[in-house]
Amino acid sequence: MKYLFEVRIRDGYRAEDYAEAWVRASQRIQRAPGARGTELHRKIDDPHTLIAIAHWDSKASRDAMEARQDPVVREIIQAAAPCCEIHLIGEFEEPEWVVMPPSGA
Repeated sequence: MKYLFEVRIRDGYRAEDYAEAWVRASQRIQRAPGARGTELHRKIDDPHTLIAIAHWDSKASRDAMEARQDPVVREIIQAAAPCCEIHLIGEFEEPEWVVMPPSGA
């Protein structure tokens, strides 16, 4: 399962300001059962827009982590809140179809 959201960096801040908090929070979140890693991507033509992807075994695993409300993660997120706006894109199942280039191409 993938959990995707868009992060818009506010004027006066840099993506690196948010990324530092992202790494600290992700390191704690990744200790939760079912956590499979995270990615943070900067938009090519807009350095103030990021896409975040969290990988989980299942929606239930992610929901269980969220229900536990780790106070350190909450503190990290609250401290980073002034630098950005976060918009949930959605929760997605693993892909049913994956199209890859032929090997050796």
